[in-house]
Parts: sequence; structure tokens; C-alpha cells
Amino acid sequence: MEFFVDMVTTVPDGTSEDEVADMRKREAARSAELAAQGSLLRLWRPPLAPGEWRTWGLFQAEDVDELETVLASMPLRAWRRESVTPLTPHPNDPGQPAR
Repeated sequence: MEFFVDMVTTVPDGTSEDEVADMRKREAARSAELAAQGSLLRLWRPPLAPGEWRTWGLFQAEDVDELETVLASMPLRAWRRESVTPLTPHPNDPGQPAR
């Protein structure tokens, strides 16, 4: 099953630049692992407001519980709020095999 996840990150006040850099590095490494495992399919950066951290992600998981496990494993989860939309195939999706 595929899920569209809107992720908005807010860095806590008082967080040092070194802490932010470390968090970004750990998030990038974990994202690469999730991509290699087939859980993270795509990431996009939508238009951002000044100072906003926002990412749209396409994830694959067996169900909502597995997706939660995947999202919880990402370091930025500590600073992030998420909105999850389960996706179902559309009969006219050009990316689907012909029937």
C-alpha cells in the first residue's frame, strides 16, 4: 500500500546549528536506508514559507501500523508533525499495467 505523507518540521527554539546539522545528517542516512528497503519511494520539496521545513513523501508499507514504524524510525520525527493520506490505485493511472 502507498501513502502520501506531508511532513512539517519545526526546529525547537535554542537548538544549535551543530545539532540541526547532525539531525539532518542522521535523517539523510535513515532516508537512504528506507529507500534501499523499499519503504521510501519518493521525496519532494513543495514551495516553502520563509523558515519553513516541509517535505512531501511517498512511502510504501503493508498497512498503517507498518508505516508508523517506518516514520517513527526517522530522526526528524522528534521535530515534525505529519499528515498521512493512504493512496489507492486509480483505474486511469498511466503508470499501471494495462488491464
